[in-house]
Amino acid sequence: MKRILIFLLFVVAAPFALLAQQRFTISGTVRDASSGETLIGATVKLQSTTHKAGIATNAYGFYSLTAAEDTYDLLVSYSGYRSFTQKITLNKVLKVNIELSAAADLQEVVISAGDKKNENVKSPQMGLSKIDMKTLDNVPVLLGEKDVLKTVQLLPGVKAGGEGNTGFFVRGGASDQNLILLDEATVYNSSHLLGFFSTFNADAIKDVSLYKGGMPAQYGGRLSSVLDVKMQDGNDKEFKVEGGLGLIASRIKAEGPIVKNKSSFMVSARRTYIDLLLKASGDSALKNNTLNFYDINAKINYKFDDKNTLFLSGYFGQDNIGIKDLFANDWGNTTATVRFNHVFNSRLFSNTSFIYNKYSYAIELLDENSNAKVNSLIRDYNFKEDLQYYADNHILRFGLHATHHRIAPSDIRVSANSSFNPLSIENRYGLEFSAYISDEWTVTDRLNLLYGLRLSQFSLLGPGTMPTYNTSGEVTSSASYKKGEFVKNYFNLEPRFSASYSLNNKNSIKASYNRNTQNIHILSNSGTASPTDQYVMSSNNIKPEIADQAALGYFRNTEDNGFEFSAEIYYKWMQNQIDYKDGAELTANADVEVELLYGKGRAYGLELYGKKTKGKFTGWISYTLSKTERQFDQINNGKYFNARQDRTHDLALVGMYNLGRRWSVSANYIYSTGNAVTYPAGKYNIGGLNTYYYTERNANRMPHTSRLDIGATLKAKETKRFQSSWTFSVYNALNRKNPYAIQFRDKENDPTRTEAVQTSLFGIIPSITYNFKF
Repeated sequence: MKRILIFLLFVVAAPFALLAQQRFTISGTVRDASSGETLIGATVKLQSTTHKAGIATNAYGFYSLTAAEDTYDLLVSYSGYRSFTQKITLNKVLKVNIELSAAADLQEVVISAGDKKNENVKSPQMGLSKIDMKTLDNVPVLLGEKDVLKTVQLLPGVKAGGEGNTGFFVRGGASDQNLILLDEATVYNSSHLLGFFSTFNADAIKDVSLYKGGMPAQYGGRLSSVLDVKMQDGNDKEFKVEGGLGLIASRIKAEGPIVKNKSSFMVSARRTYIDLLLKASGDSALKNNTLNFYDINAKINYKFDDKNTLFLSGYFGQDNIGIKDLFANDWGNTTATVRFNHVFNSRLFSNTSFIYNKYSYAIELLDENSNAKVNSLIRDYNFKEDLQYYADNHILRFGLHATHHRIAPSDIRVSANSSFNPLSIENRYGLEFSAYISDEWTVTDRLNLLYGLRLSQFSLLGPGTMPTYNTSGEVTSSASYKKGEFVKNYFNLEPRFSASYSLNNKNSIKASYNRNTQNIHILSNSGTASPTDQYVMSSNNIKPEIADQAALGYFRNTEDNGFEFSAEIYYKWMQNQIDYKDGAELTANADVEVELLYGKGRAYGLELYGKKTKGKFTGWISYTLSKTERQFDQINNGKYFNARQDRTHDLALVGMYNLGRRWSVSANYIYSTGNAVTYPAGKYNIGGLNTYYYTERNANRMPHTSRLDIGATLKAKETKRFQSSWTFSVYNALNRKNPYAIQFRDKENDPTRTEAVQTSLFGIIPSITYNFKF
């Protein structure tokens, strides 16, 4: 009886004990003091003699902290900015907006997994890399064009698609298994000029985050990675202009307030002028050819009050390549995003988005005997509702996403005297829906968890005739469907889990598991994205691709976070992977699904990453040891074979040294094993023609790739209103002839023998760019 009375007394007294220790919430937004830009990932801390709490701002600069009643020091910090400190008494709900001033004397350039101190050690998030945009100013690249995607390729677990190419592969996935977002809009083709430049104008970009493992539940639709790129909002304090003049392209950006401290705009444009140089050459064979790209980024925002903000952003980019009287090839992306932020209260934050994105291409044959034009596109309408709730020691994220897809595979129109036949392949329509919930839970000072669940659903919709094929490519059934009628439905549950355990303030171990599914697939015979890649949806015959990935990592910081180190191992197993029959015809094929094969894959590897983040000399080293394989019953007698993107070793060294206030120098070196390829095993003669035959797929290797790039930046003397600099770079400084393709042909003086001919794109390429800002 005595024990029962003690228990009842505890139950009755517990609520009063909780009330005696009341907790209150402080929230607000962290911004740049000079421009009004929100700061993503800024550290916000509360510290007293008895209590402490901390958090990082979200994608819109919002923070919310709940702590016991007390007097605290409010500490706010962000890489490259002076820290902010304010004494507060937390005895009621508080709203404190904060503006941080840039630290002009801060010399180091940082690329890290987060701006929060020890974030890479304590955070449960694995496989996340955030790129500080200042890094792009220093990394030397092809023809001096600052490039987000080529900097991403220097990270562990990321493999370049090819020499000078912006395409990339992540942890064994194909190039189409990367979700690339620009202000939440999907970018299907992220390259200009056949992959040598990316669609992202660095001047317009505020934040770049790459998730390659432990993907949060709010992201979905791709198997391998998420590259989340966010545009700048625009300066709401004063009008600014900046830009640059390069050897092949120029760029300019303007931003400023519409209503000071309340509304702003940002417009950035970029264009190449290779075609203008061709015309100026006076060579009649060159001056009527076309070779250019241009892109425009634009964004405006309006703050109604502290609780409501509206954002409108868009991107338009176009490539044009053509040879007079022969052919013309045009392709481009268009995106538009409308977002509305609403703060319900100090703990609940909402973002509602309406998004439009389209990718299209057109190929026109201009010869009078074969005049024809091929058009293709993929277009999406999206709705997203994302919410964040800040509870004690928890950040809950939950929301809904819906996307309506339309794919127009090929529409071929011909002239009256063309040798080609017209063809119009039926459009395909799909509806993709997902709901998710996740929780980031600070269990103890040492243990942090991030776990969630995503429900994904895909429906193939009419109108259209939908055949079903057997493994021999024969039609087993066919049915016609009306507009909006459901043809096929797929449902998948995608669990996500990550955990970190801090051994002490400098060391931690992390583990993660996540499942992803994919319903939009690219059909391509090339290793990287091409303007003419064909898109298909999951259907009666094509099942959603599925990938499960487990990872384990060790993370360590030393010298007051001046040095950071991480080591991660991962294993990924994939279902419903797509490959092609030998001799498959993928372009302008109404029955393209007949050409497809379905199998499975696996990828595993070790990633090492070390970086120096402070001082005059900064940089990083990344190394990846990996294996990527596929298995199809109809290929290699059902045995596993190397995937095209399989490379054993990838090494990147990046260094930046600040010589003083005016000069800085940089260099990067890369080494990688050659891609897996299929070489002919022999040849035979039929009717006087030599024909090659092949055995195992991807059983051979291209030669390895290595390259040294160097760069230097000279800052001109600054005035109160004007700043300028000169950037000098040398791409492939050692003039190495790296392999782009290898072809086999009969030897000219002895047709019985075969010779391999290597094609290399770039030797040594110097460049110079003039940058200005006022």
